[in-house]
Amino acid sequence: MSKYSTISRTLRQGLALAGFLAGSLATTSTAFAGECPADKMKANVREKVDYKPVGVTDVTLGAINLEKQPANIKDRELRFRKLTIEPGGIVPWHSHDDRPALIYVQQGEIVEYASNCAEPIIHKAGEIRPEVSGTSHWWKNLGKETVILYVGDVRKDPHDHNM
Repeated sequence: MSKYSTISRTLRQGLALAGFLAGSLATTSTAFAGECPADKMKANVREKVDYKPVGVTDVTLGAINLEKQPANIKDRELRFRKLTIEPGGIVPWHSHDDRPALIYVQQGEIVEYASNCAEPIIHKAGEIRPEVSGTSHWWKNLGKETVILYVGDVRKDPHDHNM
């Protein structure tokens, strides 16, 4: 099998999954993920922590170089991933200042510790969490069930392995 047919098959699988998720969301009432209570929102209320990834598997299901598309967005990649976070697992601190994302919680419940929220934010299966500029955070699976997240993001540096 050639390199291009493997990439093409992987991209088709990722796009099929994205289509399935979009269809599933369109036929059910879409719930946005838990949000920070308005009275708990404050810039830089939580300091950066230096946790390493624990119990996290991050698999890229597909990616598109956006500079080679009609949108012609220089130095940007549209990426679709699956994150599996085991009980006790940690997604380390990272920023979305230069990498907007949408997170779909497919399974389980996970807690977000955001730089702009004085309380932890709980995200449950079936919810979507938008992550935009001004969002820096880390996540932890405090439950007994494995958490599965599907992530669509636009990143600048395809060699950046820090989420």
